[in-house]
Order: sequence, then C-alpha cells, then structure tokens
Amino acid sequence: MLENAESIIKTLRWGTNQFVYELTLVDRETMEIAVHPDACVRVKAPLNATEAIIETKLRKRAGWIIRQIRYFNQFNPLTPPRSYLSGETHLYLGRHYRLKTIPFQSDSVKLMRGFFIVETKEDVSPAHVKTLMEDWYLEKAQFHFQKILKRCIENFPQTVELPELHLRAMKKRWGSMSRNGVLTLNPELIKAPIECIDYVITHELCHLVHPNHSPDFYRLLDYLIPQWEKVKHRLELTMS
Repeated sequence: MLENAESIIKTLRWGTNQFVYELTLVDRETMEIAVHPDACVRVKAPLNATEAIIETKLRKRAGWIIRQIRYFNQFNPLTPPRSYLSGETHLYLGRHYRLKTIPFQSDSVKLMRGFFIVETKEDVSPAHVKTLMEDWYLEKAQFHFQKILKRCIENFPQTVELPELHLRAMKKRWGSMSRNGVLTLNPELIKAPIECIDYVITHELCHLVHPNHSPDFYRLLDYLIPQWEKVKHRLELTMS
C-alpha cells in the first residue's frame, strides 16, 4: 500500500505512449483522474488504494487521458506571458482589451473603447504598469465577486449562510471553501467570463452543503448549473 503523501510524480507506459501524472492520496471513496489545460495529469486516489489498483484504473482510462493531453497541447501556449507593453492584449471578464500606456499627471487604469488605458505619472516601465493593472484587477475582483456571490447563493434550494470572502493568489486553484465557511477566490478569476465566475463560486458554495465531491454534491451542482461541465471547459480554455 502506498503511504499517504502530498503528491507523488509517476509515469505510466501504455503501448507506445507514456505520460507523467501527479498522484495524491486523499480521504475519498473513489479515484479521480483529471487532465488539466496545461496537459498535466492529476490523480486523486483513496488512502487505502494500492499501486496495482491505481495503475489498473489508469490503464482503463489511458486512451482518454492521451487524447486529452493531445487536445490541450494544441492550445499551448494559448496565452503567452504578458510583457505589459503597449499593443498586447489583456483579459477582463472574458474579453480581450488592447493595452495602451500614456504619460499623464497621475497614475490610473481605465477601460475605454476596447482598450486598457494605463496612465502613468512618471514611470512607464512594464513593472510599474503591471503593478497598476494588478491593483486595478484586485479592486474589480473584490467588487464583482461580492455581487456574484450574493446572486449565486440566492439560487440554492436550501438556506445557505453567506460566507466570508477572501482573495488570495493561487497557482493551481480558482477557489476553495474552508471548513469554517470562508470562501477564498483567486483574483485572476476576474479575467474569466461571468458564467465561469458563477460556476467557480457556485461550486465552492455547494461545499457548504456537501463538503466532499459526493454524488449528492454533483446532483446539487447539476441542479444549479445544468451545463457546468461545458462552463468549466470554457474556463480552462480561456484562462490557459
């Protein structure tokens, strides 16, 4: 039996193909296999799962896993790293806006006719423009996430208490719900379409009713967002 660990990197050979996957043992009853937009394969298995059981299930899904990896690889790099120079595009609520930097009497960021207009008092360096835009994104995230949170919670068939909202940069997650009912969202989510933000917030709110990803959890999510898998897919493609 494998020891419980935060993550283990392993390789599976399947015919003439092979793929690397990240294995995590967690307190759950079933095994979850996910291929993310960066083409990384992540597996969550029950604490008592043996290596043989895990490998057998992976081999049964190997064809699908490899197809997903190939599918996502065609989009990489979907969005190149941002340089924060005039002319490049930046996302906001699912739309692309072209960046334009302008020397001005004060620092400000605004949207105007398809452009991100960044006015800078003295420093027009990419580092300063990046700081101004990140501050702007954070302010917009706090405003919009609060509004969307209140709207999403009203759709629940049962009474759900409004959680406290925190914003925190996270490398691999869009959101999380703590056991004491604190909702943490990645401020980068403000760049995604509204329906995708709805999905992430609703997903996390469902954990207030069903803490684990149980069948009841997914029944509730299906009820609230019948096409959630398509929305999740759009989020992954938009934000890759």
